Amino acid sequence: PEHSLDGSKVNPYVIAATVASAQPQAPNADIMPHTVVDGVLRTGMPILVQNVRTEMPALADRGWIGQVDKRVSLIAVPVQVNRSDRQALGVLLAYRIWDLDIRVKLDDDLGFLMMVGTLVGHSLRMKKLVAEDRERLIRESNDLRKALDEVATVTASALPADIVGDSPQIHDVVERLRKVAPTRSTVLLRGESGTGKELFARALHAASARADRPFVKVNCAALSETLLESELFGHEKGSFTGANAMKKGRFELADGGTLFLDEIGEISKTFQVKLLRVLQEGEFERVGGTRTLKVDIRLVAATNRNLEEAVATDAFRADLYYRICVVPIMLPPLRDRPGDIPLLARAFLTKFNRENGTALRMADGALDTLRNCYFPGNVRELENCVNRVAALSSGPEITAGDLACLQGSCLSSQVWCTPTRGPGVAAMGATAGRLPVLNQPPLCGAAGADRSASPPCQPAAAVQPQMPTAATAAAAAADPAATLGPREALVDAMERSGWVQAKAARLLGMTPRQIGYALRKHNVEIKKF
Repeated sequence: PEHSLDGSKVNPYVIAATVASAQPQAPNADIMPHTVVDGVLRTGMPILVQNVRTEMPALADRGWIGQVDKRVSLIAVPVQVNRSDRQALGVLLAYRIWDLDIRVKLDDDLGFLMMVGTLVGHSLRMKKLVAEDRERLIRESNDLRKALDEVATVTASALPADIVGDSPQIHDVVERLRKVAPTRSTVLLRGESGTGKELFARALHAASARADRPFVKVNCAALSETLLESELFGHEKGSFTGANAMKKGRFELADGGTLFLDEIGEISKTFQVKLLRVLQEGEFERVGGTRTLKVDIRLVAATNRNLEEAVATDAFRADLYYRICVVPIMLPPLRDRPGDIPLLARAFLTKFNRENGTALRMADGALDTLRNCYFPGNVRELENCVNRVAALSSGPEITAGDLACLQGSCLSSQVWCTPTRGPGVAAMGATAGRLPVLNQPPLCGAAGADRSASPPCQPAAAVQPQMPTAATAAAAAADPAATLGPREALVDAMERSGWVQAKAARLLGMTPRQIGYALRKHNVEIKKF
């Protein structure tokens, strides 16, 4: 390659040693002759000039050499890693001024400079390798940081290990849990029975700063008021018959951790006052004790009751409601996220296989059938269904024909369809109150069933009004609404309830979902106030 060497710009790997200047400066052509430097760089071989004055007179005439009355020799060697390598990294150039008393040989100077050039080459090579390694490490560090950020993003969007689902509803719930987990705020998990409220409560605890502290749960509906007080607050020895020793309550056991109160809507108003004090002040006394105890807990409550209605009817204290309903999180029913049913079914079957040492698998047809089911009992009912069909399976694969709903043995309709009362039911011809015949497969197994439009155990086809009978005529005398047609009865109930579907459902003895279905069926426009 061409190397431009003038007085102001030299190769950065050229090292010059000279007596011509005591201060560091860029060597000019008088010190670094272009022909010599180019020859060394081009060939990678040393150049030796024994007498510069006679062999390079042009250099001697215009430079400092002409001012020296002694013989001057020039030695230029390549700076390279290996002597066998013809590629030079730079040039090491030196002048020898001969005195009469110098007893050295020019070959010795050449050998010495060759050795120095090799050492300098190794040093430059190591410097280059270090620089390359540093750049590589910087790149790898940046790549690793980006990868960690991506993993953190994916992890943040992923679900906890025990929560199965890929629906937007589940992701929304998990996102709300993640937002509230680092705080001390009380969380109220709401939803129908079987939606997994305890599972989400544990996920909230695991994502909080209290994860390494106790998670204590209490089912408020499973205990009487007296037992619940002793269970939560503990008791002193001799405080009541059978209290043979002091017992710590769940509040003490959960100190520093999370206390999960399930079915909190079932506690009595008397006990609500006692619970409110603990939540407000963080202090209580054991049953039969006088010493006030203080605890630091994070409360997570759960209920499937309509607490707002309970507050309105004075069945639940408003001050306790606002104390526990700081961050309400609604858990979606399984019927609102049918896409999660196959994922849940596979997860339950995997759990069954692990516990029973089997290797069952579920056919796509069976998963499609389950996906069309209504599952009023939500995830708990789905798990029951999967465990039952797995236990009774006679082959390695579970098919749609193995499911109870297609064999006429599914009892879900009998469990969830109870007789309903109310004039609107008869007027609208609703069949939700009629128990189906046991050997008649429920709607959930029917092909093409419309999940969104049909309430549980009610045919998807349009329901025809019933013919008036003597009984309905007698009812009409007592209640004029009984003589109305289906649409008129629906509108009448909505008018009397202020167009609140939940209230209209109670008036007609129906569910809010049935009311919504009827409104769509009869094309009734909802009035908004």
